Amino acid sequence: MPPRPQLLHEPRTVEVPRIRHAPILGTRIVAWPDETACATFAKGLASRPALRDAYLELHGGLGAGKTTFVRHLLRALGVTGRIKSPTYAVVEPYEVDGLAISHFDFYRFDDAREWEDAGLRELFAAPGLKLAEWPQQAAAMLPLPDLRLLIEVDDGEGRRVELQACTPRGLELLR
Repeated sequence: MPPRPQLLHEPRTVEVPRIRHAPILGTRIVAWPDETACATFAKGLASRPALRDAYLELHGGLGAGKTTFVRHLLRALGVTGRIKSPTYAVVEPYEVDGLAISHFDFYRFDDAREWEDAGLRELFAAPGLKLAEWPQQAAAMLPLPDLRLLIEVDDGEGRRVELQACTPRGLELLR
């Protein structure tokens, strides 16, 4: 057995931050060749009872279709009136048929104090549907998503969407 190397310093314990890696319980790939396919998918998802208290993360580059998908989903749920991206407000609340819906956009989120100041902890703890664009900007504060949508532009107009279920509720939505 080779001799142990001599240490140049005393061994010490190092605190390593725990990074939350969501378990993936199931995946599915869908294609949205055009916006009509996106709307059809959103309508199907809106019909699922498990969506009423779900948290969905939407990932994709600028122009991938995250906000477009949210608009179609909100319309399918019965939201009327103007649906806008909450890029500057961080969150846009909606309510339809007793369902509270919070649409978050963390693109400009860069200060953890905003989380507390804006009351986001309370919003995520409350019942209702939560939709988050750019969740990686606030990943340390966010709960585990039920369903993650990874949206990629595919040949200009089309989209390739990987759905990842991270909870049993996410699996219900994946089916």
